[in-house]
Amino acid sequence: MSVLPVCVTCGTQYAEPRPECPICEDERQYVPPSGQRWTDLESLRAGGHAAVVREQGPEVIGLGCEPRFAIGQRALLIKAPGGNVLWDCAAYLDDALVEAVRAHGGVSAIAISHPHYYTTMVEWSRAFDAPIHLHAADREWIGRPDPAIQLWDGTTATLAPGLTLLNLGVHFAGGTVLHWERGAGALFSGDIVQVIPDREHVAFMYSYPNLIPERPGVVRRAAELLADYRFEALYGAWWDAVLPDRASTIVQRSARRYLDFVLER
Repeated sequence: MSVLPVCVTCGTQYAEPRPECPICEDERQYVPPSGQRWTDLESLRAGGHAAVVREQGPEVIGLGCEPRFAIGQRALLIKAPGGNVLWDCAAYLDDALVEAVRAHGGVSAIAISHPHYYTTMVEWSRAFDAPIHLHAADREWIGRPDPAIQLWDGTTATLAPGLTLLNLGVHFAGGTVLHWERGAGALFSGDIVQVIPDREHVAFMYSYPNLIPERPGVVRRAAELLADYRFEALYGAWWDAVLPDRASTIVQRSARRYLDFVLER
């Protein structure tokens, strides 16, 4: 079903044609001045896009395309001992990406941080016969319902041994990060906890393109939840957006700085 409509701005695939993209009409995204535009995977494959597969860290493989499409994030293949996990989705998917992932052992499960990265998740799921794990608080943003989608609720869920989903509630009510116990620990954050050019800090935002800050209570709760988890590395949403060490310390320091700024009188 690769001719299903895909929003050019955010990369979300919908189950049927529609005049608008609800995700882009929300204040956390945007409809460009030129208006709503649509494409589909077949058109993207024929239009000069090509797969990009590149290591992003130990046992972590980045998956994306060039030129970049829509928001431009890359997915991550986490090579966990109990089975590979695809963290977040990139909208573009072709035979080269499928073969590259299979060469690394395929995908046992898909987990996604928030609706901006749902994109073509059903296409990925069907390519690897893998379930999709989404937080139930964001169910309204699912553009292409499918039996492979498994909703979870609450604050934490065990995805596999050593892999824990945490609902921080930043950016979206269901905003989720993934903690991996392996080695010194790693946190996969999408842009729920945003890696920024200053690699000594991270950022927390309600809307990135429209520069709406996250609510202080949400950031405080997120920091409190993460304080219970050990992680040396943090993987953000973009190519090479990685904090290789001291990540837990950096996150806590950044949350304190954020709260000092927004609560200053």
